[in-house]
Amino acid sequence: MTQGPPLDAEDTTTSYTPPPQPRPEWRYEPRWQQPAPQTPQQWVDPAYGYGFAPAPLPPSRAPKRSGRGPVIAGIVGLSLLSAGLASGGTYALLDMTGRLDRPAPPAQPAIQTTGATPGQQNVTIDETSAITQAAVKVGPAVVTITSTAEGTPSDPFSVPQTGVGSGIIYDAAGWILTNRHVVCGADQLRVVLADGKDFEGRTYGVDTLTDLAIVRIRGEGLPVAEIGNSSDLKPGQLAVAIGSPLGQFTNSVTSGVISATGRQIRVDDSCGSGQRNLNGLIQTDAAINPGNSGGALVDSTGRVIGVNTAVAGDAQGIGFAIPIDIAKPIMEQAVEGRTLARPWMGVYY
Repeated sequence: MTQGPPLDAEDTTTSYTPPPQPRPEWRYEPRWQQPAPQTPQQWVDPAYGYGFAPAPLPPSRAPKRSGRGPVIAGIVGLSLLSAGLASGGTYALLDMTGRLDRPAPPAQPAIQTTGATPGQQNVTIDETSAITQAAVKVGPAVVTITSTAEGTPSDPFSVPQTGVGSGIIYDAAGWILTNRHVVCGADQLRVVLADGKDFEGRTYGVDTLTDLAIVRIRGEGLPVAEIGNSSDLKPGQLAVAIGSPLGQFTNSVTSGVISATGRQIRVDDSCGSGQRNLNGLIQTDAAINPGNSGGALVDSTGRVIGVNTAVAGDAQGIGFAIPIDIAKPIMEQAVEGRTLARPWMGVYY
């Protein structure tokens, strides 16, 4: 075991102390005291290693003045003077002819062209005013029919019965298409046109298979409704109903669409007893009220496509019209002076 020196022995270990060195003095020069960089006399291209001297700027030259300034100014002045004289002459000419007072033509709305059925021409329709045009076109030919049934002579307590409906003038000779239940049982008929003219009418004939009838009046210059086709009607097509609801609001116009075609309904037969079926009807949501019976159902081109005949009493927006194609045979028979007849086969009881 090795033993170290005693604790009180003198320490003979030597120590090293580095000599002191003076610190360098750092000098800070503000940027405004630093010398400005000098533009080199020669630029060095690092890609090739050789220098080139910058190209000297070309000396500035003062613009030359030419003596053509007054000539150009004179030409411009003459041009402006000529234009002013020409404009003044045009204005004076238009003012003398009165063309400046003409109103500007109205803006044309967007239009839509519909396809034509065989035998018909294409028709251009403005959907924004189709209802208005249809009402103006067909309205004068829709009449109000008031029927009166005298009381029974053998019954002292019986009183005259009065009914009201609508009709469509389809021939200038005074032929009117209406509903059978509007004229059946009437002893007198009073026909009033949209312009207030009053005529006495008579029942020419009724159709026993449908709810249609023909009435005749004597007059001249009568308005006539244009008859269309009902065979190509489509659900969703525009429909306009024109008639005299309640007999008071003559030539009322309501609009809607064709809801469906080929409908069958069962109605009370006011001209007989019991009920009867009406087949092949047009269903529409155009408002139809009592007094509209016999009125016109019109398409967007102003053509009659049906005869308003019935409405669902326990619902809204469910009305029915007889297609005009069903009425055409008896309309032609009346104009030709023949008795109304329609061929049919079946059993009736």
